[in-house]
Amino acid sequence: MKSAWARTFCRLLVVLMIWTPYQVAQAAMIGSDQVVTSSSSADRGAVLSFINRSDVASQLQALGLDPASAKDRVAAMTDNEVQSLAGRINSMPAGADSSGVVLLIVVIAVIWWVWKR
Repeated sequence: MKSAWARTFCRLLVVLMIWTPYQVAQAAMIGSDQVVTSSSSADRGAVLSFINRSDVASQLQALGLDPASAKDRVAAMTDNEVQSLAGRINSMPAGADSSGVVLLIVVIAVIWWVWKR
């Protein structure tokens, strides 16, 4: 039984190894303007999606800035400004800080200590 599965698997691997070099792939040169346009539009989209988040929109309103006005300001920014802002957004930590993890470990340790007592 094992040898029949092993032979079938080996035959499949041999067929895939023979077929792999003959796959069709196309490569071409692209212009630098295409790369710059795609990266700047991706950065602008990242900033706009950040502004669309509900917690960010509520914080903007608390600071006295309408989210629609913020979107207009992002649209008026230069590509370098948008790239800088997107870089700052991407470098920010995601989620909670480490104090929540420390608190969780302390609570688990106290529960374990009380339970073993």
